[in-house]
Amino acid sequence: MRKITEIIIHCTATPEGRATTVADVTAWHKQRGFTTIGYHYLIGLNGEVWKGREENIMGAHCQGHNEFSIGVCYVGGLAKDGKTAKDTRTAAQTSSLMQLLKDLKLRYPGATIHGHNEYAAKACPSFNVKNWINTIKL
Repeated sequence: MRKITEIIIHCTATPEGRATTVADVTAWHKQRGFTTIGYHYLIGLNGEVWKGREENIMGAHCQGHNEFSIGVCYVGGLAKDGKTAKDTRTAAQTSSLMQLLKDLKLRYPGATIHGHNEYAAKACPSFNVKNWINTIKL
């Protein structure tokens, strides 16, 4: 099993309300030269949590941090214009994200939780993860 020290949250950078599946993200990532989806989990608009890569396989989601991290992505992250960063998480997505993070922290108690934007010049995941984590006291 890989040593996990970080859980990194992402968004798909798709417009608010646009359904996106693991198959969609897998196709995008394959077009970029990945072998499959780069994330370990994807959270759909209805809060359904889909598996991407197996946790024991290194992800392809955050340059320089993939070896020791789990990548979690929610569908959305852009306003309806498709350009402006926006926290588009539905109530179901937020609830599922909280539960998934709790489950991951049980399995990887030493892991810290971060937004992709802490490591890259991107808006992703379109919300301040540290503030949110402090608010929900995870």
